[in-house]
Amino acid sequence: MTKRSLVTGGSGFIGSHLCERLLAQGHEVLCVDNFFTGRRANVEHLLDQKRFELLRHDITFPLYVEVDEIYNLACPASPIHYQFDPVQTTKTSVVGAINMLGLAKRLKIPVLQASTSEVYGDPTVHPQVEGYWGNVNPIGPRSCYDEGKRCAETLFFDYHRQHKMDIKVIRIFNTYGPRMHPNDGRVVSNFVVQALQGKDITIYGTGKQTRSFCFVDDLVEGMMKTMATKPGYTGPVNLGNPVEQTVGELANTVVRLVGSSSKVVYSDLPMDDPKQRKPDISKARAELNWEPRVPVEEGLKRTIAYFDDLLSRQSGQDTRGA
Repeated sequence: MTKRSLVTGGSGFIGSHLCERLLAQGHEVLCVDNFFTGRRANVEHLLDQKRFELLRHDITFPLYVEVDEIYNLACPASPIHYQFDPVQTTKTSVVGAINMLGLAKRLKIPVLQASTSEVYGDPTVHPQVEGYWGNVNPIGPRSCYDEGKRCAETLFFDYHRQHKMDIKVIRIFNTYGPRMHPNDGRVVSNFVVQALQGKDITIYGTGKQTRSFCFVDDLVEGMMKTMATKPGYTGPVNLGNPVEQTVGELANTVVRLVGSSSKVVYSDLPMDDPKQRKPDISKARAELNWEPRVPVEEGLKRTIAYFDDLLSRQSGQDTRGA
């Protein structure tokens, strides 16, 4: 029997890849997005498929559809975008979660929440395990996203306890790949675009802060494996790459892979920016039989190729730094 999957935030960077994979597995896909950060271009190649439907909708308003499972990805995920309208960011995480949980409750179907490593804040435990409660500033400029996602997790587990619902919660660590927004302010897209344009590469802080980068294909595989677990498996489960590197090391790798003349410059570190980020994925390995398989350099080459093509089409000329 063909499953009908609802993907909120489905025209975003991660959501569009998930829609693609679900279609490849024979699902019908209802992609819902308000296009605040998602882009129609990300799913345009899917529009001629009979099993794909695109609906413009903001999940802070109720949605009445008939589906078999819900992937709730809707929310701006980069600081530039989620701080642009912080009240709306919190509403998307909290009210959006209530609306999707209400829909799943009515239909008696599983619902997966795309949470984030940001629930750990600026962690005092390293690497981060799912049992760690986090170190989050509740009133800072990043709180709309961090606390919004933490509240969404609370709602998911309360609906599970109170209404016996089949919930799944994943915590996504830094993900990168084709279809990232070129102006989202994330470190990978920033560095790649700057290197391709031959501009200075801006590192915020000393560059000693660490991140762990997971290629989008690996993440989508982990999401689908989580959804496929039996009722009663709730998570939360970390999905990310346990290979840790400094931001400075990433900048040097990008410059080398692009073959750019870009120089590295330094700027002030934003408030509450985490100093370390590395997932412990023991649970994902044991419970989902999942771990990332795409090496960072291979993923970066594919990401660079995407941005090179995108920027070339935008400018009508070669974008590589001389």
